[in-house]
Amino acid sequence: MKKLLWLLPVLFALSCKSPAEKEENKNLNKFAEDYVRLALTIGQYDGDFVDAYYGPDSLKPKQAVGKDFPKDSLLASVNSLMNQLSPVAHNSPIDSNKNRANWIYDQLRAFNRRIRIFSGEYESFDAESEDLFGVVAPVQDEAFFKTSLAALDSILPGKGNVNDRFQKLANHFIIPKNKLEPVMNAAIAEARKRTKAHYQLPANESFTLEFVTHKPWSGYNWYKGNYKSLVQINTDLNIFIDRAIDVGSHESYPGHHVYNMLLEKNLYRDRGWVELSMYPLFSPQSLIAEGSANYGIEVAFPGDDKVKFTRAVLLPLAGLDTAGIAIYFKALAIRGKLNYVRNEVARGLMNNNMNRSKALSWLKKYGLMNDESAEKSLDFIKKYRSYVINYNYGQDLVKNYIEQNGGTDKAPDKRWQLFGNLLSNEVSPASLVKPKN
Repeated sequence: MKKLLWLLPVLFALSCKSPAEKEENKNLNKFAEDYVRLALTIGQYDGDFVDAYYGPDSLKPKQAVGKDFPKDSLLASVNSLMNQLSPVAHNSPIDSNKNRANWIYDQLRAFNRRIRIFSGEYESFDAESEDLFGVVAPVQDEAFFKTSLAALDSILPGKGNVNDRFQKLANHFIIPKNKLEPVMNAAIAEARKRTKAHYQLPANESFTLEFVTHKPWSGYNWYKGNYKSLVQINTDLNIFIDRAIDVGSHESYPGHHVYNMLLEKNLYRDRGWVELSMYPLFSPQSLIAEGSANYGIEVAFPGDDKVKFTRAVLLPLAGLDTAGIAIYFKALAIRGKLNYVRNEVARGLMNNNMNRSKALSWLKKYGLMNDESAEKSLDFIKKYRSYVINYNYGQDLVKNYIEQNGGTDKAPDKRWQLFGNLLSNEVSPASLVKPKN
């Protein structure tokens, strides 16, 4: 009886929709289907375009891929759909429809830019990132990085080059190859337990963990739909103990796996928003995805929880000494600010004012990378270009937004609530940017 009473106002509200509202909803659903069809068509040519699709087979392209990339016709299709969405995005009296239309419109703007990039038509770093991800990351000069290096210099043991001293400390915490699986599983299990304490996850959710090689990234979540993920960890380079927590949180709980599940459950399945069945990698959605996944580490392991869990559980599992772990995590917190160096290297390379030699020098000096990791970082930048802003600037935008709305260390439940809302809705990156005075 309670369920019936709860449904009555919902049914009443649906029955009270005006003919104009019903027509607008019908058109918006059609636009969403056209959006998915268009993305899947582009993805037939650009193998990196569609990161995940779990929608109906009826939306998949029926025609085989042609010999040549149909740039002009694809751009025409993108522009046509944007023009059809524009009246709803600007004039709809229904807030949910207006927001939804604007979200799809911004995604299509990214389609336009990615089509041009795939065709060899390039813009500046900032112009590209604004079109693809909806924001422009701040420029950080050498003084910014030198300040963080000075802070590191003051806490690292020993004397001499900061990078060498950091690497010496970090090398104490390399996970042995034969211990990777149990350490990763333990970290992911803890992240899942902490996430489930705040969110009701689908009963059939799960993921598969794989170790791979010869990839430009260190970890990847391949979302399969129906609340399933494949999480892959690249073992080309040494994996340090902190990476276990990063994987546990960023790639799975409460990061990518949870983000994709909540969108699938709350928007695709519960509301029938078919646009969420397809995730285009080079789009504003990725800034929310990567920024929330990075910030999710702090949500799941606030304060000194990372140090405590690593010392008590992960290091013993890895067979590693716990000495120096607190200093190591303090150094990692400072190094997090240095992650912005990847933006400046990508900006310099894409704007043709930084050569490869200088790029490697900056990554090693200001990013605290060794030769191998610097080369791997350049491989990533070459393939993913301005995507790098999603990890650092995206994280800062998500963090600032949640904390400015009351989700602080002193209000952890509020933080989980705000974080969950962010993961469950179509969010524009621009809405997270604090207006300038």
